[in-house]
Amino acid sequence: MTLQSQFEQAMADSKTLAERPDNMTLLRLYALYKQGSEGDAKGERPGFTDMIGRAKWDAWDALKGITKEDAMQQYVDLVTDLKG
Repeated sequence: MTLQSQFEQAMADSKTLAERPDNMTLLRLYALYKQGSEGDAKGERPGFTDMIGRAKWDAWDALKGITKEDAMQQYVDLVTDLKG
């Protein structure tokens, strides 16, 4: 199974977890997904009034420089851990 197909399966699995992860884990999942699918954060950092968007962008931007492949593998590993 290729890393891309594992990543796609993990994306599907993340939507059917038995328990909703805590907010920090959700941010980590989001950031790894974005880094794995798009690479380094792009665009403007959301303004102060968009606190959720800003937190998501900051989490993604914190992964700057991590390869798409490494981010995909970390995403797969995290979802696997969450599935138990």
